[in-house]
Formats: sequence, C-alpha cells, structure tokens
Amino acid sequence: MKKLLSTVACGIAAMSFGQAAFADPDNNNLTVDGMAISTDVKAMADSPLDKLFSGWRFRESETQALQMDDFDNPSFVFVEDGEALYDKVDGSEGKACSSCHEDVAEFKGLRPTLPRWNEDKGKLYSMEQYINDCRVDRMGAEKWKWTGTNMTAMTSLISLQSRGMPISVATDGPVADILSKGKEIYYTRVGQLDMSCANCHEDNYGNMIRADHLSQGQVNGFPTYRLKNAKMNSIHGRFKGCMKNIRAKPFKPGGAEFQALELYVASRGNGLAVESPSVRN
Repeated sequence: MKKLLSTVACGIAAMSFGQAAFADPDNNNLTVDGMAISTDVKAMADSPLDKLFSGWRFRESETQALQMDDFDNPSFVFVEDGEALYDKVDGSEGKACSSCHEDVAEFKGLRPTLPRWNEDKGKLYSMEQYINDCRVDRMGAEKWKWTGTNMTAMTSLISLQSRGMPISVATDGPVADILSKGKEIYYTRVGQLDMSCANCHEDNYGNMIRADHLSQGQVNGFPTYRLKNAKMNSIHGRFKGCMKNIRAKPFKPGGAEFQALELYVASRGNGLAVESPSVRN
C-alpha cells in the first residue's frame, strides 16, 4: 500500500500545473509553402470553450518552425513512405491503392469529415477503417494495424490532401448517440490519478505540465510527428498514451470507446484547419 501511495503521489506531482501561457504568444501565423493556415477560430455556440486553438500554438518556436517548412518537417519522411505504399501492389487481386484511385488528390476533403457514419456498414467509420476495407475487399490484402507504421504513413498522405480545409464533422443523425458516449468518456475521471480529458485540455490548457504546455487536445493536426518518439502518431495512439499517463487502463485502438471519443474530440475542433501532418512535442 505504501508503494502504491508513493506512486500516486509522484504521479500527481509530475502532473502539477504551472502558470498559464502560450509557448510563443507572438507567433500566431502558421504558413506552409505559401498557404496561410488559421490556428484559432471562434468556438461554436454549444462549445464549452470560447475560442479554439490549434496545438501548434502551444509549441516552442523551434517546433513550430519545423511544421512551417515541408522540407524540414520530419513527417514527410513518412508521407513519402505512404506514397510508396500507395503505388505498391499487394494482395491476391494484384492491385495497389492507385489501381482504383489514380491520384491521391482525389481524397481532398475527406479528412475534415472523419470520423463519419458509413451508411453501407451501418456504423461509425474512421479513416483507418476505410483503408483496411479497401485492402481486404478490393486488394485481397491483409489489414494493417490501426496504429501501425504503414497505417500512419497512409493516413498522413491522405490527410495532407486536405491541409488548410476546416474540420467539419457531423454530429447529428445516426452519430448523435455515439457523440454522447464520446462526451461521457471525455468528462469521466479514470485511473489512479482520477483525471479526465477535460481536466487537462479544457480546465488547464496553456498551463505548464512536465516542462511542456498543455493544449486543448485538438486533433486537426493528426496524424502528427512527435519529437518524443520520432514517429507518426495516430489519434487513438495519443488517446492510449494519455490514459497511460493518468495510470488508467487504455481502451483498445480502433475500439468503440476510442471511436466515440475521436468523434467527440474532432467535433470540438469543428472550424479549425486541417494541419496534417503536424509536428508536436
């Protein structure tokens, strides 16, 4: 018991919040290859936030600069991997992604709408499911792991096509109940540290935590390259990491809980511009 209490105490100390501030309050303008990308928008009327801020706004200037130049942006190593995978023949049907979708630019406008209701399947769909359906049903290939390297390379490539477009995730109709479930998860305290998503990303965004700034937890930049682990990180992968940080048992990436949470968190960022692939700490 003494060891457990010590672990919890250390965890709480590590999660303590410092003074509120943006990493670089004077650097509000994100421009990539001549494209100006808004990093803040007025929140929708039903939002608990007054204004929405991209996670880019909370990064140090050096990290911000990496995202402002595609040549320096380490994400593009993985985007290039995605391009190779896009043209790679795989599976029993002798097809590649490009066999059906000749130009990846066809996917412009897809990323801002996801996750969304798939009428044919009768369920909520994320980009990862659309990719795996194509691999299995059209290519006769094996599914990729939801958070795996091949999957994040492909989602990075496809998401890039919508860079600069505003997030516009539907929240009504058949997804309304799923949205409510995602909201419940967002505000439920869990784990040894007894914390919820909202404790960090709503109540304390801008504050310091572990020598870094807490953001609003927006997902408009995902998949994102994290300097911490030097790879592309999926939305569900980041959810899993957050739950581990608060000493909670994570839900399964690709599972119903994380999909509901993805829908709710994405809806909180409606209006923010797609930045994928972004760079974060």
